[in-house]
Amino acid sequence: MEVREATLDEHAEAGRVTAEAYREFVGPGDEDWERYLNRIADVAERADRTTIMVAVEDGRVLGSLTLELDGRVRDEGEERQRPLEPEEAHIRMLGVDPAARARGVARALMAESEARARAAGKTFMTLNTTQRMRAAQAMYERLGYERAEDILFPDGFVLLGYVKKLSVPRITGRGTK
Repeated sequence: MEVREATLDEHAEAGRVTAEAYREFVGPGDEDWERYLNRIADVAERADRTTIMVAVEDGRVLGSLTLELDGRVRDEGEERQRPLEPEEAHIRMLGVDPAARARGVARALMAESEARARAAGKTFMTLNTTQRMRAAQAMYERLGYERAEDILFPDGFVLLGYVKKLSVPRITGRGTK
């Protein structure tokens, strides 16, 4: 399995895989989640201002995530992209093809994203998930993420907040430590 930045030719498949990963959380007639699936499937829409990471094996996209290093993807109803703290990177829309789960795909995507954030000089990574996504919560906690401030929407929907401090490599006279 190779984890890297998505090519333009992989955007549609990365979006499809991510939306399929989230499909299990959509209740019957839940229009908000259906709109969200359409949004996360549109990788090309956010690729010019984020880093789209993919895990690929034998030419097949197994999973993807969106890494925000310079600003947050504009959410519905917002007029412009929200800034990040200078030391912050943010992960969004992590999804693994249901047929490829339990193979370390999500962990590999997370590890590469953290490495890229460190290389960009970021000292902490943030992310949000929902209460329904219990497997994701458990994985984030195993990877060293700690609970942070939640986001509460006017309709009562809650996004759980997570944060992880990233160690930035020290440069010494003899190389990187």
